[in-house]
Amino acid sequence: MKRTLLAGVAGLSALGSASGEGLYYAGSESQESTPLKWTVGINFTYDDNVNPTATPVIPDPNNPGGLLANPGYKEEAFSANPYVGLSFVSTNPQTTWDVYARLGLIYYFDKPSASGSDDLYTQARAGVNLTHRFNERLRLSSRSFVSYELEPDYAYGYATSRQVGEYFYWETDNALGYRWTERLATYTGLALRGLSYDSNVPNADRFTWEAYNQFRYQVSPQAVVTAEYRYGQTTADGLASDATDQYALLGVEYRLSPNTIFVAKAGVQLHDVDTVSGNGDTTNPYFEAALNSQINSAFRVRAFARYSNENYDTVRTVFGAINGTNQFDLYEFTSRETLRLGVSADYTLSQRLSLFAGVDYIPASFDNGLLRNSAAQPPAQIGDDFGGIPAAVSGLSEDMFNAYIGVSVKLTDRITGDVSYNYTDSSSDLFANTYNRNRINVGVRAEF
Repeated sequence: MKRTLLAGVAGLSALGSASGEGLYYAGSESQESTPLKWTVGINFTYDDNVNPTATPVIPDPNNPGGLLANPGYKEEAFSANPYVGLSFVSTNPQTTWDVYARLGLIYYFDKPSASGSDDLYTQARAGVNLTHRFNERLRLSSRSFVSYELEPDYAYGYATSRQVGEYFYWETDNALGYRWTERLATYTGLALRGLSYDSNVPNADRFTWEAYNQFRYQVSPQAVVTAEYRYGQTTADGLASDATDQYALLGVEYRLSPNTIFVAKAGVQLHDVDTVSGNGDTTNPYFEAALNSQINSAFRVRAFARYSNENYDTVRTVFGAINGTNQFDLYEFTSRETLRLGVSADYTLSQRLSLFAGVDYIPASFDNGLLRNSAAQPPAQIGDDFGGIPAAVSGLSEDMFNAYIGVSVKLTDRITGDVSYNYTDSSSDLFANTYNRNRINVGVRAEF
């Protein structure tokens, strides 16, 4: 019982932390050491909408209120993505290290035409997960992740669509777990997260710190119930406002079988946005869950869900707030309630052939949008009404669906080939985020 309880303490409160799995993370910890492994590969991709957020028209700089055709709208592109990666796991009775890194490039054979685009982008990811057991009662858990890339990974819970330009994202979650009795333990920690875009994406940078404490009580060898409180503050960039969030959550961890674990938490989120108008306070339900199951030796399934009021991507353009005009107005939405769902699976057909697939679905609602800047007026003061432009808008929505399927073929003992297809569909009441996109990828990699 001691070992089971402490193993839970080491990870479960960090659901969605920097594990390389994002919201898929379900508290798993590496059990066996693996030697240093290098991976070298290259992917070739056809993209039928390389600038998915590009609009059919753009403002005419020489004609106020006029529009021009956008050469980047629904533009096709071919690209190459060479990369190199490494990973290793070191375990002993006291300390476990899990380290991974990947460095690559995206090169477009023809530079995309959208404003701010380039023909070469960097891809880099790295992570370090550490568990150190001081004794049978006390342990340290540290999970850290960093990335610099162009395409977002929806499983990390901050992006909804591709932005124009690379971004730098990092997070670290560090906590101490202590077992007070045979059944009762606590898990206390501090999580830090940062998101930074280049100058082509204003109002999007964020920094968040979050402190938390979780009580854990083991009711059976398979089940642990939890009670948790979190307090966090987010510092925003540009026209976006800072925010404070508090969470009071109850949860359960249940091991359905030796190879299947389910983790869930639900409760209330107190969301306070520091707006000039002073009406940025909301109380929302909060829910998060993850499932990780190795159904048999050939079939693995993972899933996650999270519903929350998010602080990311809250300053958005509303086109034509006055009916019949070609006007671009910036609003800050103090309520962005978002559901994130994801499922991924892989199935081994034979020693050389395997299938993989996944789905992401992200619906969001935008309310209490306050006018921050109008194309027809100087920067707006909250609560003003300029020439009939609404000072506030609500009831806008955005749905994003992403799915992929592929096949992996082991060509030799060290070389593997992949072919995959990815489809994305986004429908939005907000400007420049309604599109669909198809991508076909062919790749080969060597492991040694």
